[in-house]
Amino acid sequence: MQLEALFKQPQALPAIPKIVHELIDSFNNQDVSIDEIAKKLAADPVLSARLLRLANSAYYHVSRSIGTVNEALSMLGFVTVRTLVISSGLTGGYKSMPGMDLTQFWRYSLHTAAVSGWLAKKAGVNGDQAFTVALMHGIGQLVMHAGMPEQMLQVDKLASPLDSRRLDMESQSFGYNFASVGAELARQWRFPVSFADAIAQFPDPTAHTPFNPVAGVIHLAAWRARAEHNGLQAAELAATLPASVAVKLGLNPQTLLDDMPPLSELSEGLEALLS
Repeated sequence: MQLEALFKQPQALPAIPKIVHELIDSFNNQDVSIDEIAKKLAADPVLSARLLRLANSAYYHVSRSIGTVNEALSMLGFVTVRTLVISSGLTGGYKSMPGMDLTQFWRYSLHTAAVSGWLAKKAGVNGDQAFTVALMHGIGQLVMHAGMPEQMLQVDKLASPLDSRRLDMESQSFGYNFASVGAELARQWRFPVSFADAIAQFPDPTAHTPFNPVAGVIHLAAWRARAEHNGLQAAELAATLPASVAVKLGLNPQTLLDDMPPLSELSEGLEALLS
C-alpha cells in the first residue's frame, strides 16, 4: 500500500479529542487564549482527570496537591500542561490493535519520552518538545497496523515492533517505515515542522545535515527504551550504544551508561497516561 493510500484508510488514524487538536494548533498560534483552553479542558472529564493525576504524580514533584485545571496551569505552566494533554490524547487514540500489545507499546513510548526529557536537559535541547516528539516517534507503527493489518502481521512474524531491525524491514517491504508514517501524521495534524522533521530523522540522525538535536535525543532514548524492553544487560548496553549520536549532541557516551537513572525512576508517575 502506498503512503497516500494508507492515510486515506479511515481506520488508520487515531481518534483524538477536539481539544487536543486545538492544543496542537496552539504551537502555530501566538494569540492562543489560555483561559479558553482551560475552560474546554475542565469540561472534558477524562482528559482533566488524567491531567490532574499526572500533575500530582512523582514525575512532577509538585510541592502541594493540584486540584483543578487552573491550578495545574499556574503550577506547571501552559507548555507542560499542553504536553501532558496532547500525550494523553495520543495514548488514548486507539482502543485496540490487531497484532499489537498497546500497553507494552505505550510503556515503551513513555520510557522513550522520559529518557528524552533527561537527555534534553544534558544536551541543552527543548525538553517539552523532545518529550512530545519522543512519545509519538513510534505512532506510525499504530497507523500502519490499523490501516494495513494483514501486511503488518507478516512483518511482525519476522521482527516484533520493538525489534531494532524493524525500520529496515518495513522500508524493504513497503518503501516507507513507521518513522516516515509518523512524520506524515505530524504534518497532517499541523504539528510544527520541527516535530515532523525530528520523527522522520530519528532512525539515522547523523545522516542528515544539519544534524537535528531533537532527532539525536530520540534516537538515543529509543535505543535505551528498547534495550529495557528487550532485557539487555550492561555489557550488551555498552556494545549497542549509539556513541556517534551522543558525541554529536556533545555528550560523553559513557554518561548514558554510568549516570542515567533507572527507567523505572525516570518515568515514575507517567503510568497515569496509560490508564
